[in-house]
Amino acid sequence: MPQNTAPSASASPSEAARTPAAPAALDLTASSVEITRALCDIESVSGQETLLADLIEQALTGYDHLEVIRDGDTIVARTSLGRAQRVVIAGHIDTVPLNNNLPTRTEVIDGVDYLWGRGTVDMKAGVAVQLKLAVELSDPTVDLTWMWYDNEEVDSSLNGLGRLARNRPDLFVGDFAILGEPSNSQVEGGCNGTLRVEVRAFGLRAHSARAWMGDNAIHKIAPVLNILAAYTPREVEVEGLIYREGLNAVGISGGVAGNVIPDEAMVHVNYRFAPSRTAAEAIEHLRELFDGFEVTVIDESEGARPGLDAPLALEFLAAVGAEPRPKYGWTDVARFSALGIPAVNYGPGDPSKAHADDERVAIAQIDECERGLRTWLTAATR
Repeated sequence: MPQNTAPSASASPSEAARTPAAPAALDLTASSVEITRALCDIESVSGQETLLADLIEQALTGYDHLEVIRDGDTIVARTSLGRAQRVVIAGHIDTVPLNNNLPTRTEVIDGVDYLWGRGTVDMKAGVAVQLKLAVELSDPTVDLTWMWYDNEEVDSSLNGLGRLARNRPDLFVGDFAILGEPSNSQVEGGCNGTLRVEVRAFGLRAHSARAWMGDNAIHKIAPVLNILAAYTPREVEVEGLIYREGLNAVGISGGVAGNVIPDEAMVHVNYRFAPSRTAAEAIEHLRELFDGFEVTVIDESEGARPGLDAPLALEFLAAVGAEPRPKYGWTDVARFSALGIPAVNYGPGDPSKAHADDERVAIAQIDECERGLRTWLTAATR
C-alpha cells in the first residue's frame, strides 16, 4: 500500500537492538505461520530489502520445477510445465518503518490468536503463503509465475514490480494474476485509482501592518476548503462491485512570516476514484471542481476494473468460496490490469491494521489463505 514517500532511514539504535538477528537461511518446510514470523523478524523497510531478497533467492534455488530469476531485489520463480494457462502471483517484501513492533509475538485477543508485528499484515503473511506453495506445488494445474518485489511502500517510480515490467515484460505473460495484499483472506476485485494534486491561490505580499496594500492568498484559498467539506463522494457500481470514492485535503501550506501578508497558499488534495474513471477523467473532474485555481498534478495511478468475469477468476472464486468485494485502496493489481491481465487481491490480514503500530494478523487467516490457494492450484478441473 504505497505511501508516496522516499525510502526511510534505517531504524534507530534502540530499535535495531530489539530487531532479531537474521537467520542464516529461510526454512520453507515450516508452516506458513512460522515462515511469516521469520520473514517479519528480518527487517526490510523500503530500500533495505537486499538481505531478505538474498534469503528468498537462496531458499528457492535448487527446486527442479522452478526457474529462479532476480532483478535488483525482486525475485521471480516460475514453472514451465506446458500448461494451457499461466497465473502470476505476487507480493511485496518491503514494509513501512518500524515503531517498536518487532520482534514478532503471538497474542490472544477476544479469543482470537494473532501474530503481532511489523509486516504481519502488509504483507509478509501473504508472502509466506506464496513461498511455501511455490516450493511445494511441483505439479500445479496451471503454470505459475511467482513474484516477490521491493519498494512497494514508497514512490511508484521505485516500485520493483514496475521496474521488473520494464526490464522483463516477458515475465508478465499470464491469463490471471493474484496480489497477496491483505484482504481478510477474502477476494477483493480491482482497485480504486488515486490522484494527488496541489491547488493554489495567489495574492500580493505586504506588511501585515498595512494589510490593505496586499492580497491575502490564504484567505483566497478558503473556497477550496469549502468545496472539499461540502463534496459528497460517489459510490459507483463497476461490474457488480460498489466502489466508494474519496476526496480530501491531506495537507495545506502558506505564509511567509508572522508580519507578512502571504502571496501564495496551497491545499494538497488526494482523490480516490472508482475504476470506471480513467486518471485523465479524474484530473478533468478536479480541474472543473476547482475552476479558477491553479491545479498541479503531483501523482496519478490508474485504477483497475474487477475482471471477475474472466474464466480463471470465476474458478478461483468458486475454489476459495469467497464473495468478491471491492478494493478501495490502490494496489499493484492496477499494473496487471493495464497489461490486460485480470487481477484480484487475496491475502491474510485486515487492511485497517496495515502500517498500524499494533499491526497483527489472525493466524487462522494465514491458514485459510494457504488452503484456498492450494485447493485452487491443485484442483483437477482444467
